[in-house]
Amino acid sequence: MANLGINLIAVLAAAVVTFALGALWYSPLLFARQWVAAHGFTPEKVEAMQKRAGSAYGVTFVCWLAMAAALAVLTRRIGVDSALGGLKLGALCWAGFAATVGLSGHMFSERRLPAYLIDASYQLVSLLGMGVILAIWQ
Repeated sequence: MANLGINLIAVLAAAVVTFALGALWYSPLLFARQWVAAHGFTPEKVEAMQKRAGSAYGVTFVCWLAMAAALAVLTRRIGVDSALGGLKLGALCWAGFAATVGLSGHMFSERRLPAYLIDASYQLVSLLGMGVILAIWQ
């Protein structure tokens, strides 16, 4: 990625911060109970999900790395170099991609609206944070 002119350490930092935010977001401190209830998961289902969470965490981290790299390329190519610019780019990417793809998928699922809202708000906060990190740490 060196030929793209992006800071790989900033990309890694953005992915790590986003991953850590997810650990907090979906923890009992914030939205774990509401998320489980919104999905209608039983305690047995939650336990089964926790047993196979390792591979899900790995795939999720790789996804955040890819998103951070793409956002870094955009940040660099369009010249975003301030925290406010990073916030704007993060919000635009959320509104144009994450929220819309998530909502269209939600419409064809049996999930309740609160599940989408919890996930979409996490993605918004994540993209805002990534935008800021990548804009100021080019």
